[in-house]
Amino acid sequence: MGDIVFLPSFPLAAANLMVVGAILLCGLVVGQIFVRVFKLPRITGFVAAGLVLGPGVLGLLDQTMLGKLSIFVDISLGLILFELGRRLDLSWFIHDRWLLASSIAESLLSFLFVYATLRFFDIAPVYSATAAAIAMATSPAVLIMIVHDQRAKGPLTERLLALTALNNVFAFLLIALLFGFVHLEYSADWLQAVSHPLYLIVGSSGLGYLAFVVARMLARWLGKREDSQFGMLLGVIVGTVGCAISFNLSVLLALLAFGVFAKNLDRHHDLMAVEFGPGGQFFLVMLFVITGAGLRPSEFAVAGAIGAAFVLARLAGKLIGLGLFAPLSGISQRKALLLGIGMVPMSAVAVVMVQGASALYPEFGAKLSSIVLSAVVILELVGPLATQWALRRAGEIEPATGVGA
Repeated sequence: MGDIVFLPSFPLAAANLMVVGAILLCGLVVGQIFVRVFKLPRITGFVAAGLVLGPGVLGLLDQTMLGKLSIFVDISLGLILFELGRRLDLSWFIHDRWLLASSIAESLLSFLFVYATLRFFDIAPVYSATAAAIAMATSPAVLIMIVHDQRAKGPLTERLLALTALNNVFAFLLIALLFGFVHLEYSADWLQAVSHPLYLIVGSSGLGYLAFVVARMLARWLGKREDSQFGMLLGVIVGTVGCAISFNLSVLLALLAFGVFAKNLDRHHDLMAVEFGPGGQFFLVMLFVITGAGLRPSEFAVAGAIGAAFVLARLAGKLIGLGLFAPLSGISQRKALLLGIGMVPMSAVAVVMVQGASALYPEFGAKLSSIVLSAVVILELVGPLATQWALRRAGEIEPATGVGA
């Protein structure tokens, strides 16, 4: 009797697609359980689902599979950072210069406090500085998803989004510059130390500008139809992510620059303010589940004291920086306190930054990971709650909105 040719062979040909579907469904189910049973944000449920599925607990998602799924993280962050960039109206800082000053203050103090804390634990300067630069950035993914889920709107929400966009810009630029010192630490090559930061900053910003030019040209040709512009923008964003990866540029900086250019250089408003809606939700669920799977509870067990000190130093920097400039910015100390608490999240962006460092020098990335990810374990779970609480206390969440609806 001949071989039975119609039965499937193992491993299954579409196994990766099955994994993607399972991740999506698991994330959605656990997220909804967290909303209905625990009255917590969906994001916390997504992260918890990933944490349980990942190598740190059940191991159903191993490192090899997480590597294959990393493209979803890049595209998700691309969508988020583009949207964040489009909320950054540079004319706002001309009319309210103290907003820029308060952003510089909270970013700088976050950096200095975290750097000093890590040096207290006798961590080498290059690791302390890179980890402190990562600490400057608030997670745009957590913030935007909380704002969307809770339908939050108001002056504090807009200020929170603007400050987040700015501290991400500062963090990306500083990390690019610090890569020069990393090269010196590991290879003592001055040419790479000088040229790599320039390549990252100029190349990524240039790619963002090119993406804007292409998108504006296509928008003029397509006209102001939301369905057409949705597909076009998604295509340009995915293409930009691909170009950034191919040319070893910063996906994060390129997409944020794309959004900033789209907001401030599109004089005739050819690009519509498109909502990514259900399509974007798919990528966001994948982002948080995969990010959760990348966490290791063991990291916190090993470096728990450092992680806790990192979190407290970062929070102190943001609260003091915003509080110092609150009177000049025309906001109360209470609003400054709520802003600082709202800026607690630090998740997927931090993980991607650590991965970028690991791609340069695995030994450097491994040491940096043990420092940063112990703090991320805390902030992945606490961050969404802090942001939601701050927006609710500010009265900018609709009363009818559920906790994580």
